[in-house]
Amino acid sequence: MKRSDREKEASRRTISRRGLLIGGLQLSVAGTLMWRLRDMQLNQSEQFRLLAEENRINLRLLPPTRGLIFDRNGILLAGNEQNYRIVIKRDDAGDIDLVLSRLAQLIDLSDDDIERARRDMLRNRPFVPVTVAERLSWEEISRVAANAPALPGVTPEMGLSRLYPLRADTAHVVGYVGPVSERDLEALEAPDPVLMIPRFQIGKSGVERMAEDSLRGRAGSQRVEVNAVGRVMRELDRVEGVPGENVHLTIDARLQNYALERLHGLSAAAVVLDVTNGDILALASGPSFDPNLFVRGISGTDFNALLENDHRPLVNKTVQGMYPPGSTFKMVTALAALDAGVTDGQERVFCPGHMDVSGNRFHCWKRGGHGRVAMVTALSESCDVYFYEMAQRCGIDKINEMSTRLGLGIRYDLPITSVAGGLNPTREWKRNNRNAEWRVGDTVNASIGQGFVLSTPLQMAVMTARLASNTAVLPRLVRDPLDRAERTATSLDLRPEWLRLIRRGMYDTVNDRRGTAYSSRVVAEGQAMAGKTGTSQVFSITRAEREAGIRRQEDLPWNRRNHALFVNFAPVETPRIAVAVVVEHGGGGSSAAAPVGRDITLAALNDGRPPLSAYPAPQRNRIQSEQQNMLERLRRPEDMRVSRA
Repeated sequence: MKRSDREKEASRRTISRRGLLIGGLQLSVAGTLMWRLRDMQLNQSEQFRLLAEENRINLRLLPPTRGLIFDRNGILLAGNEQNYRIVIKRDDAGDIDLVLSRLAQLIDLSDDDIERARRDMLRNRPFVPVTVAERLSWEEISRVAANAPALPGVTPEMGLSRLYPLRADTAHVVGYVGPVSERDLEALEAPDPVLMIPRFQIGKSGVERMAEDSLRGRAGSQRVEVNAVGRVMRELDRVEGVPGENVHLTIDARLQNYALERLHGLSAAAVVLDVTNGDILALASGPSFDPNLFVRGISGTDFNALLENDHRPLVNKTVQGMYPPGSTFKMVTALAALDAGVTDGQERVFCPGHMDVSGNRFHCWKRGGHGRVAMVTALSESCDVYFYEMAQRCGIDKINEMSTRLGLGIRYDLPITSVAGGLNPTREWKRNNRNAEWRVGDTVNASIGQGFVLSTPLQMAVMTARLASNTAVLPRLVRDPLDRAERTATSLDLRPEWLRLIRRGMYDTVNDRRGTAYSSRVVAEGQAMAGKTGTSQVFSITRAEREAGIRRQEDLPWNRRNHALFVNFAPVETPRIAVAVVVEHGGGGSSAAAPVGRDITLAALNDGRPPLSAYPAPQRNRIQSEQQNMLERLRRPEDMRVSRA
């Protein structure tokens, strides 16, 4: 039907309004786009330029240089060496299997190396560089660099790795470093970001672990420009990290070397203390191990060999090993009796070779007995019965009090791992730990360093230093090389007349013909020592073994024999050093431990080399032969050059 003119006019007006509305909307959208474009180009250009830069600029952490560790004379104990390595980033590598396969054709990569690298890449964020191989030669690094276009995401780097130039000498003291583990990270409330770098190494034991925060330093940063495939084009900015602080130990590296070599072939420990200030001059635990093996990644075979060794090379026996101190404890019992006023030290006690206490018979080591002995003779000839008597008179409380006063049963605050506290047993301790009351027999056993009493070689050395100085000497392992002030210890307030008796007994132990360590005396003028032998029982010989003909320690298997102990200080007139030696399953203290203690004492007094003239003339041929064998193993002075921080 034909529309009228009015309808046509109305339709035109409607279309015109719609056209205007649509046109307005189009103009509004176009205007908004133009305004946004102008705003982005002019007002937000800096922000978008920065975003573009971030797509081609990487920020990397620079591991700090680890602090060095020196001995008291400036000899380097722990340092750093150049380490060429290959790192890879997953987000730049693309096909990581292909890249690793190509890399294996250029350098020696085992299947385990490849699998570990793949595992590390999947465990970490894509942009975190992962170490594929390290300790490479310059030739290997050059081959990788020459084939860079075929290895996207792969970067050759030069870093630093830990090195222990004296190897086994200070392994138990200095410790070693190793890669950061999940356990390490979990132990920290706010882990340092540098610890997230794969294969970054931190202290795992010894001073390396306990001084980790100061040795590590603070990481630096680096901004580099990379191309589309992640290849570094240039360095834009670098902020160097703060190197770790150097640590200076009280250890004398030459004496430490001698002490460890003197323990060669033994499962033993030796501690040397400076009596005047408590400086630890040597802390030798044998056998030892090469800490460099752990830095470089110890093999399963080598690690199992260390674990399965019955001489326990991984244990620091000087501070971890707890042993019955045996007769070296008798000075404690003697002083406890003097302090309690139950003896003046001059009275004589009859020793028939045994003592009956509460229906039990306690034997003296000398089955026939020592006869009538006073305190000095009881110490020098190590009469057990005398100390059984003194212990019953003064009681365990007085013995415990004097033991603590002399430094036993105390866990010393040293920057090394697993320092044991030993054990000074009390009535309460037995009640809580053995669910039993203290008995007189327990006191008798404790009087000669047996029963529940346990001490570490370090504690025995501290006890000896305190007896020599009458001061509360505290052991120290770290020193400030700029601190020249003398350390002063508080007095023990032990009466001079008491100490004269104790020191005379220790002097006669070594220098009297009837003393238990007479064969280990020193004849050099001004270097005579005073000491005390000890033997602590590990297992008793059973009746069945006696019936089978086993009557001596030498007939028992090695790990069932008695421990041998010896403590001493020297020189007697003006004590400078205190020494403690424990030879595990060595038998008798006089035969196994005292000769070791004498040699180490002479080394400490004579710059690391005992003079032959210090030994009794009849022994010199044998000693000369022993020293010659040792000289072949000892480090030469040029191998222990003084280094500078």
